[in-house]
Amino acid sequence: MDWEKIKLGSWSAVGGAIGLAIVGFNWGGWVTGGAAEAMAKQTAVTAVAERLGTICVAQFNRDTAKSQKLIEMKDKDTWEQGRYIDTQSWAIMPGDEKPESGVADACANQLSKKSYSFSVGAVLASRLAPKFAE
Repeated sequence: MDWEKIKLGSWSAVGGAIGLAIVGFNWGGWVTGGAAEAMAKQTAVTAVAERLGTICVAQFNRDTAKSQKLIEMKDKDTWEQGRYIDTQSWAIMPGDEKPESGVADACANQLSKKSYSFSVGAVLASRLAPKFAE
């Protein structure tokens, strides 16, 4: 046996394994078990917030001044919209005392997709109706 060739082959295998690990974890999409668990938890939290955001939208739809409040919310910066929804208590689920994390933001995203022109028309109609009744 030629120990020099075995030694060279062994070091080549070690170097190849290290190179493969570096490429795999940096560019190949490999993750550790802990990172995979953290990503799974974040995905679950996001999914729950999205589903509860739908309930938040339903609670918004029961608000009698929803058209005006939708305009007020859309006039705010994106990062302030979740806080606005929190102050309106739409993100608080029945039986809870405070909103779940991310629900107000998910609700704001869903409400932002609502038709702005419909809301403006409803508000204008509500403001002009008393003038025509005189």
